[in-house]
Amino acid sequence: MDSTRQHPLEFSPASSASSANASVQSSSSTTSSPNRKWMHTPSAAVTSWLIVAIPVVLWDAGFVLLRPHSLPGGKLHSPIWTPYALYVTVDYIYGWPAFNARNGFTAAQAVLNLVETAGYVYYLFVVSRYAVTSTTAASRPSHKKGRRGLLWFLFDDKVVAGGIGAAALLVAFGAAVMTLSKTVLYLLNEVFSGFHNVGHNSAGTLVVYWILPNGLWIIFPGYMVYVFGSEILAALQAATPLAKGGRMKSL
Repeated sequence: MDSTRQHPLEFSPASSASSANASVQSSSSTTSSPNRKWMHTPSAAVTSWLIVAIPVVLWDAGFVLLRPHSLPGGKLHSPIWTPYALYVTVDYIYGWPAFNARNGFTAAQAVLNLVETAGYVYYLFVVSRYAVTSTTAASRPSHKKGRRGLLWFLFDDKVVAGGIGAAALLVAFGAAVMTLSKTVLYLLNEVFSGFHNVGHNSAGTLVVYWILPNGLWIIFPGYMVYVFGSEILAALQAATPLAKGGRMKSL
């Protein structure tokens, strides 16, 4: 159930290709015919991560954008953002020191978080609305609507065909690149400032409350960039060349 199993546009294996390349092309061509559309195969790991990450990001963005009311002592702090009472003592960029210094980096990052989240929500909507279960019989793919629910959404093999699947894939890839690059920027900001906001912590506190949580937003978006990017690259490599006038055959 990994999205690296692509369903790109039709192509014919070259006679001079290696056996490994021929095997990959043969596998792809079984799901590609003149009457079939390009198909995106969602990854169970990606959809599971997004379902967990989206509420966390919205919670975090709400805390940042509603400061000072969401900070400890503020009228909105309890009970929604009570856990931040500890985190603002670990990372000052979230707490009173940065807020009082009118440091805009935290709020700017939170706004971009909302943009990325909108892209992820769109991707999940497309998958939930337009994906169909994919089953294989006699080496030929068939697509059918079955019982749909959370387990189906997370774990069943399914595909989203045509332009709507391509659009969702492109949006999710762009959002993942944003998340990955922004998180790296956030960490590098500390590195090049001499760990101005987190350098007061012990090594253990820094690992548990700062490195590990932020590391998740590098590992999973990085995986998404790799998986989605590989699928886009495969589709581009198999795409029909541009016709006269600059138009490419529709997916």
